[in-house]
This record gives sequence, structure tokens and C-alpha cells, in this order.
Amino acid sequence: MRTTSRYWIAAIGVVSLVAACSSNGGATSGSATGGYPDQNITFVVPFSAGGPTDTVTRMIAEPMAAKLGTKIVVQNVEGAGGTVGAGEVARAEPDGYTVLMHHIGMSTAPALYQNLGYQPLENFEMIGLVTEVPMTIVARKDFAPATLKDLVTYVKANADKVTLANAGIGAASHLCGLLFQTAAGVKLQEVPYEGTGPALTDLVGGQVDFMCDQTTNTSGQISAGEVKAYAVTTPERVRSLPDLPTTAEAGLPQLQVSVWHGLYVPVGTPQEVVQKLSEALKVALADQKVIDQMAKLGTAPVPAEDATPQAHRAKLEEQLGTWAKVIADAGVKAS
Repeated sequence: MRTTSRYWIAAIGVVSLVAACSSNGGATSGSATGGYPDQNITFVVPFSAGGPTDTVTRMIAEPMAAKLGTKIVVQNVEGAGGTVGAGEVARAEPDGYTVLMHHIGMSTAPALYQNLGYQPLENFEMIGLVTEVPMTIVARKDFAPATLKDLVTYVKANADKVTLANAGIGAASHLCGLLFQTAAGVKLQEVPYEGTGPALTDLVGGQVDFMCDQTTNTSGQISAGEVKAYAVTTPERVRSLPDLPTTAEAGLPQLQVSVWHGLYVPVGTPQEVVQKLSEALKVALADQKVIDQMAKLGTAPVPAEDATPQAHRAKLEEQLGTWAKVIADAGVKAS
């Protein structure tokens, strides 16, 4: 009799559990999606703290968190041109609680790394584009060339002496440097650093000659006169740096590049979660504080129609093809 009682109690428990699941969409994953987010979200930045991508991430994190009703924690996971952090997110649980902010490096990694460990289009869901950041060509303030044309002439005559700094293979500064060398028709001595921060520090300190880097990282030094600025690598001048000519105006029209950023989650993340993140991103990009902060650093949020998974995927597909050719022509490979 006691055995029979225990059986009926267990059976009632099972029936109750089934009924609960049915009322919540019939599956535990559906229940979790419906309550998303119910814990902190981690935004992984695959570069050092204080760098351009980190800066952009922290700008949008607060308004996105407010829209989602949770806390967003920014985690810096450095290494191998952003591929270490991207790989961690690719292998993370596809539940929307681990999000990657990456830049143009997402489209260059497959051409640079033979054993990448992930594929951008196959292993990620796209959330939306965030911003396109112009690049600037800057030098130590006592560097001899006065203009961009002078710089090209000077580096051609002193190719074995001039040092071109970057934040490591695959970094935006490295890619821009490759394009500069191609446009100028010269091969220079490159000095890679572990991140843009130390590279720019050494440039300000006069340890290296020049570099190409994002306005989000160089605007302050340019305005303060700590570095010499030659040009911005976009078709139009940057509003926060009105006196800085474009590369086309300065005599090197072949050199045009901007660094686009986007948000990613692991493939398999529920579409409802992807949509919630995308909607929160749109809210953040329309926030006046974010708009003002970006403007001070020479950039702006993308239009709302680009802060979507569809626009983001189209951009990534196009950029993968573009950079594969540039990198192959340059003969560059990462170890």
C-alpha cells in the first residue's frame, strides 16, 4: 500500500511537470527564451581595454542594458588579432548571454590564419552593425615629412629606416598599414605591438615613426598636438577633425578604409534572442549620449536599417571577399 501511494505521488508530479511545460511553450528552451534575459550578459571584446573596439563597446553597453533590463559586463579577451576572443564566443553556449563585439578583423581572419578554429559565417549569428570608424595616418610629432605626399616620398627614400607601428597581425592598424604600403608602392619595416594602446604610446614617445589607426583612438592625441596627423582614410572629412584632409585630397586616393564594428552571438542562438539584442542595439545607437560620444571620436552610429542581422551578414560576406584578395596580394600570413 505504501508502494502504491508513492507511485501515485510520483505520477501526479510528472503530470504537473508536463502541464507546466505545455503552458510555457512545451519546451524548456522556449521558457528560457521567453524570460530572456534573466541574468547578466557578457560582451566579449577581443582586444585590450581602452582600445577603439573596447571604447565603442562600452558606449553602447549602458543603453542596451537599460533596454534589456539587465547588466552588461564587458570582458577583454586579447590575443592573435582578435581570434582568441572570437573563438571563445564561437564555442560558448548559444543562449544570448555571451556576445562578441568585433571589427573588420572578423572578415580578415580566415585569410590570415590557416588554423582559425571557426568560420565567421558558419559559427556566428549576426546581431547588427554598430559603427564605421575612419582611420587616420599619424606620426611622431617631430617626424620630418610635413604632408601625406611628403610622407610617401620620404618612406620610399628611407624604406630600410622608417618604422611603421601596428597593433599586431590582423588588427585594423595592421590592415590599414598594408593598404598604405600598397598604395605608396613601398615595403616598410613593421613593428607589431600587443594592442593599439602601447603602439600609440610609443608613437607619442617617439619610439616609432608612424602608424595608421582609428579616430576613436587618435582624435585626442591629434587635438592635443601630441602626434602629427596627415590624413583621414574616408571619402569625406571627419567633423571632429575638420582641418585634416582626406587621403584623396592629400594625394593618395587609393588609400580608403574604415573600420566597421558588429555584434555576434554563437550559431544556434534562438532567433527571439537575436531579435531582442538587435532591437536593443537600435535603441542604443539612437541614444543622444552615444551619438555625441561617437561624434567626439570622429565616428557615428550606422543607420537603423544597418543595425540588423541581414545587413550585418551582407556586409560580412562582401568584406570577406574584399580582404581575401588584399591579404593574398600582400602575401601576409599569421603564425
